[in-house]
This record gives sequence, structure tokens and C-alpha cells, in this order.
Amino acid sequence: MRQSSVRGERRRQAVPEPRGTGEDDSPPGAEGPASGDAGRRGGGRGGPAAKRGSRGLRVVRWSALTLAVLVLAAAAGGYLYYNHLNGNLRKEALDLGDSKLGKPEPNAAGQTPLNILLIGSDSRNTAENVKLGGAKQDADRKPLADVQMLVHVSADRSNMSVVSIPRDTRVTIPRCTDPDGGHVYPKTQAAINQSLQHGGPGCTVATWKELTGVYIDHFMMIDFTGVVSMADAVGGVPVCVKDNIYSHDSRGHGSGLRLTKGTHPVKGIQALQWLRTRYGFEDNSDIGRAKAQHMYMSSMIRQLKQGTKLSDPGKLMDLAEAATDALTVDHGLGDVKKLYNLGNDLKRVPTERTTMVTMPWQYSADEQFVEPKPGDAEQTFSLLRNDTALDGKDKKKPDKTPAPTAPKGEVPVTVQNGTASTVYGPVSGRARVLTDQLVQLGYTKATANTVLISQADTTVAYPNEAEQGDALAVAKALGLPKSAVKSSKSVQNVTVVVGNDWRSGTTYPKAGSADDDKTPESADALNGEDKKACMSVNPNYTF
Repeated sequence: MRQSSVRGERRRQAVPEPRGTGEDDSPPGAEGPASGDAGRRGGGRGGPAAKRGSRGLRVVRWSALTLAVLVLAAAAGGYLYYNHLNGNLRKEALDLGDSKLGKPEPNAAGQTPLNILLIGSDSRNTAENVKLGGAKQDADRKPLADVQMLVHVSADRSNMSVVSIPRDTRVTIPRCTDPDGGHVYPKTQAAINQSLQHGGPGCTVATWKELTGVYIDHFMMIDFTGVVSMADAVGGVPVCVKDNIYSHDSRGHGSGLRLTKGTHPVKGIQALQWLRTRYGFEDNSDIGRAKAQHMYMSSMIRQLKQGTKLSDPGKLMDLAEAATDALTVDHGLGDVKKLYNLGNDLKRVPTERTTMVTMPWQYSADEQFVEPKPGDAEQTFSLLRNDTALDGKDKKKPDKTPAPTAPKGEVPVTVQNGTASTVYGPVSGRARVLTDQLVQLGYTKATANTVLISQADTTVAYPNEAEQGDALAVAKALGLPKSAVKSSKSVQNVTVVVGNDWRSGTTYPKAGSADDDKTPESADALNGEDKKACMSVNPNYTF
């Protein structure tokens, strides 16, 4: 169609239009073209003015032609560049495990939360990565997932929560199958950063799903070289230290980071040093490193939201080039348009509603590892599963308890076993046990669904608002909290899913407290708008 338009433009230049049509290409107030014999007779619109008008018209028309060609070239170039950026992206499988964990149900507005696992790899698979990461003796080993952050964007996109897990947290890594060759890695107990060695990032995703009970939509992985190129493209990111720091000692420990007290913009290799520093921050552990990473990430988000990079086409192209070349993503994020849409989702979240925490932890008995802190870690994960903001600023819904629509004996209830954990193994018969319990409680129309699924929390779902009262009554009868009652378009009637939080007995274990909708103090929360955040420096690494 564009080619036809250009050919038509050329035809119009060759054949003068009839006088009096008023349909020339002259700008307002300019003389129109000479037409027919009038111009040759020197009357009407002829003479020198007509020649100047004719030349002006040709310029305008040739400009239009040039513009059309440029638009075509830009479109072709844009298409080629789009394909180039897509070609930069490396793609791998999302989940290498056997989890039966389902995607969360949409809310009343049809929205679902978004969970993205960010992975920082310590790969030394290139000379540049070896140079940046040191440890040449590790050049041939499989990479470890030394940075792991789960980004949870709420269903309504009003807030974002980021949860880090220290790299040496001891967890159960589930069975994973390597998509290249089909090698099966058996279930094992190990530090969570080793999950990347069990087939790739898809096994790290599988490990997080089993540990947290949170469904993960996507992952994004980056290595040393990628961090440096991204940091350069973003530009200086302001970070702060409370004292002079030099992350280096006589035994070779440290990232090499050297900063004087105060706030400094870091980029490139210095940004990588900041993100890798353990020796020099707080107690020289991964806990301090995670906190420094949160500060960097918060500051970078603020920088990008200021728009200086996104309003400059050259800088934007640099950023796009660096991002696509640096990232390995799952196939669901495997093209630039999907990454762009994801960016738009993230951009909608106000910075002040962004909260970054570290999973509550404690040292193992032998102090060789850290492990999830009982109670607090599960409470943090539960907030994510229930799409509850970690900043505690969600608007409270009115506490209403609608009445049941019918007597107990007339309410159909389906009970399903949701204990299909690949870590702990399923508990057979849970649906039947709770069905019998409901029948004894007067719900004589309760039946068991034999399809086994995986779910962290026990829930009572209802298909429409009219049956909410029935669902609340069933929850109360089983001793479940009101928060267990959920709206769901995928159920036909009131449905109880017995989760991994209730793997035995008929009495629901009353975990939690009145404050179970709040982030534990041990999570060490950082607000995304906190511009005064500053890292404490270990006194052995100052100068």
C-alpha cells in the first residue's frame, strides 16, 4: 500500500490537476499551479510567481516522497532491529520440576498477580566473566545462582514486593530433569544456589515454588558481564556507605569495592563490586550483601522512573541492547514485546509502594548454613501467596459475613487433596478424611474429588457472590480463618482444597497470630522510596 501511494504521488507530479478543484498540495496562501493555456498566455496564475509556486510545489511533493521513503526505511529498520534484539535474548525452560502448583485465581476484576524470579549467575563461562568474577579455578564448573530475588507484583499493580533468599540457605532441591539430554537430578538437600547446577534456571524456579508455595510466572537471569553492561547503560546509580570501605584483605577476600563515606554514583565494574560485596558490609555475610542489593535496586528503579534514560532515544537503544544481550529468560518472556509489556506492568507500581525484604532466617545447628526461620519465613511467603502487600498499606475490606443460602445438609461441598508436594510427598486420603469430617458436621452433600493437586494453603472457594455465605460457614465449621475463603471462577460449588499446611488430622493447625497479615520484623524491610538508606561498614574493612 505504501508503494502504491508513492507511485500515485509521482503520477500527480506528471499530470497537472484541473484548475478550480482546490485540491493542490500548496501550503495555505501559496499560489496554485498553472493549468492549461492560462499559464502560457500570461494571464490568471502565470508568470514568475507561477514558476516560483511550481518550484515550491515540487519541493513539497518531493519532501512528501522523501518522508514516505524514510518512514518505510524506519519501519524496515525497526523491524530488523526488533529481530536483532529478539536474537540477543537467550531462552530456557521455566520449570524443570514436577510441581502441580497451579496459577492463582483471578480477582473479581479478572486480574492475577505476577511473580518473576531474578537470578544472578556467577558463571565463568567466558574470559570476561572470569576476569570480572575472579576464581579462575572455577572457570569450568557449572554456575551457581548466587543472587535470587522473587519480584511479586500485586494483581491490581498497586504495589510490588521483592524477597531475597541468602545464597547458602539450606533447602530441599526437588527432582529436576535437564532439558538438554534428559539427565534427571534426584531430590537433595543443599544450599539453594546449587539449584542452578541441576539443569539450569528452571530448577531454581522449581526449588522456589516448593519452598514458598508461590506460583512463578517468569524468570530473568544475568551473569557478571551482563551486570556490568546493564549498569553502564543505566548510568550511575547512587549508593551510600556510612564509612569509608575497601572490600579487600590480605587473604584475598573481598570484591575490591573502594568508596569513601557518603553517597556515590556507581556503574560498570564498580556496580558489580557493590552487588557482590560481602566482606565489608555489616557482619561480612550474605545477609548484608542482600541488603546492599536491595538498596542498589531501589535506587536504580528511582533513576529509571525519573525518565532521563527513557526519554533519550540513543540511551534507550543502549539500554535495550544491553538488557537483551545480558538476559536469559524463560520462553514466555522470549521476545522484546513481552519484555516491554512486563516493563509497563512494573512501571505502574508507585516507588513508595515497593518493599524489599530478606527471607527471615536463622543459622543451622552446625552454623554452616542458614535456614528459613520457623514461623516468620512462612508468614512472609503466605503474604505473597495471598497477594498481601509487604508494606502493610493495603486498604482493609469491610468485614462482612453474609448468611448461608441454605441449611448445611443442602449445600453441596467438594473436597480435594492439595498435598501433592514433590518435596514432602502427597498424603493419600486427605480429601476423604475431610469429606467424612464435613458429613459429621452436617454437610451431608460433601463429596471427595480424587484429582491430586498441590497447594500451600487450605482454601474454601466459592463460584459466585451468592454462595460466599455458604463458603464462610464451611470454613468456620472446619476451624479455618476467613482469609481462607476465596472467590473462584473455576469451581462449580463450594470447594475445599486441603493444602500442605494441613497434612494430618481433622483439626486445622492454628498457626500465626492476630498480626499474621503483617511483615515480620525479621524480614528487614526496605521501602523503595527510602533515599536515606545507607550501608553499615564492617570496621575491619575500612580505611
